[in-house]
Amino acid sequence: MTRNESFKRRVRARMAKTGEKYHAARRVLIEQAKDRGDRGWVSAPEHTDEVIRENTGRGWEQWRGLIDAWPGHRDGHTAVAAWLREQHDVEGWWAQAVTGGWERITGRRLPYQMADGTFTANKSATITTDHATLREMLLEEPGRAALFPGLEPRLRSRPTSKNVRIGLEQGVAEISFAPKDDGRVTITVAHAKLESPQDVEPWKVFWGEWLEALDE
Repeated sequence: MTRNESFKRRVRARMAKTGEKYHAARRVLIEQAKDRGDRGWVSAPEHTDEVIRENTGRGWEQWRGLIDAWPGHRDGHTAVAAWLREQHDVEGWWAQAVTGGWERITGRRLPYQMADGTFTANKSATITTDHATLREMLLEEPGRAALFPGLEPRLRSRPTSKNVRIGLEQGVAEISFAPKDDGRVTITVAHAKLESPQDVEPWKVFWGEWLEALDE
């Protein structure tokens, strides 16, 4: 059983015992763990320990210990990310990744949750497709209608923007393109502003199928 599954099991047990809602029971258990000095993980971070160590020089437990010991972490996500950049020379993107991972480990953030409280579904694939034509279709109403039948997609970015942002029935999807030397292209979708973690998995499935359909 993973750490996350074990914690969820304890949350459900408390719900059955006290009649509390999930988030209320979860919050109590997190506070109890803090009081005990329990260093178990509430949920797993997005990146593995190996990846975070390779890109930042430290693993998750090391970062957790440093951030927990810094009094300024109480000021929230932005303060922690800035401290990592300024005091530990962690590059901007990785400072955000470390902060988000620490928030998930310590229960300050749910899986897929962003600093503003909304949730994001991410999906990427390296495929064979004409990305210039795809970009043009995304920028034009008839092309968007063909790419997203029945979803009423709306352009939410300037035509000259590097990435294309599309408003859908839920949230906004930012689509980026990274052409490869072999003629393929890596397409990354960050579907942001989703209201709950339950919204994430269906959209991850949708984008996986969408990218698969684009592959020539």
